Amino acid sequence: METALTRLTGVRYPIVQTGMGWVAGPRLVSAAADAGALGILASATMTTDRLLHAVREVKSRTNAPFGVNLRADAGDARERVRIVIDEGVKVASFALAPSRDLIAELKDAGVVVIPSIGARRHAEKVAAWGADAVMVQGGEGGGHTGEVATTVLLPQVVDAVDIPVIAAGGFCDGRGLVAALAYGAAGIGMGTRFLLTSESTVPDAVKAKYLAAGVKEVTVTTAVDGLPHRMLRTDLIDSLERAGRTRALAQAVRRAAGFKRISGLSWTAMVRDGLAMKHGRDLNWSQVLLAANTPMLLKASMVDGRTDLGVMASGQVAGVIDDLPSCAELVARVMAEANETLERFQALRTLPTAG
Repeated sequence: METALTRLTGVRYPIVQTGMGWVAGPRLVSAAADAGALGILASATMTTDRLLHAVREVKSRTNAPFGVNLRADAGDARERVRIVIDEGVKVASFALAPSRDLIAELKDAGVVVIPSIGARRHAEKVAAWGADAVMVQGGEGGGHTGEVATTVLLPQVVDAVDIPVIAAGGFCDGRGLVAALAYGAAGIGMGTRFLLTSESTVPDAVKAKYLAAGVKEVTVTTAVDGLPHRMLRTDLIDSLERAGRTRALAQAVRRAAGFKRISGLSWTAMVRDGLAMKHGRDLNWSQVLLAANTPMLLKASMVDGRTDLGVMASGQVAGVIDDLPSCAELVARVMAEANETLERFQALRTLPTAG
């Protein structure tokens, strides 16, 4: 299936495996890429040395195009951009809008730039700055998310910009792909659906939690870092929502210390990152620290399997997913469903009219 997304990135199918922290590592990314999707390596939870090693590992596993997800507000963003350029990575995606200069630097090196956005005005801004495409995440999506549903946000953005638009938030099958194409999108992004595959390195016990969750158990909370965050409801989330400021601050300091050891970041850098998220928002100091060390809460579940100590970012589609296919099986199934859906539409067009 050829769309503006496949032509832009060189992948076979208009499907993106999104860059999920602690989840989208070399094994998952290379499997998604080999299956014909655009695999995106998550780099925000990696040191620069680890990022370089991970990029080279993906390249050793597959010859297919792939991308790297970057944090535009990271203190070492330009060093990470240089790795992407020097290693010949096809796509740079961003969770936050990159600057005009950063977009230009990547584009000058032949890298395709795809920021993720949650509002029409943000799409218009990055399009004007030269972004090659945008990924639009509606409120159904996992992790940090907005309030507007994909079905409302997507057509707004498609009408507002003249670059390819990738739809994310609420997608897990071929019917969703066809629906996104009908809205004018060039493809879909899936995170939770790829998290729940056999190549995902998320511990089996954690995957079982996702598979057991119903739609209503995938909630939005601001208790983690002061921002709307979609995830599975757990005892920890309940505890954070009930905690007073003193207790929340103590928990935040403890977890921040753990993330400091893993990431190699200084306290100054961590507070700076937290303050960057605080900008324009009413966050207390415990939330500032939580914003800086949210990756540690994700690692506890996604890597260590400690669902009692960590959080599990999740799209609402977790409530309707009940299996763990390989990436190849998943992509093949999505495309088969999409083609069957399109054939049904074609059959409707050829039905004889009454007369």
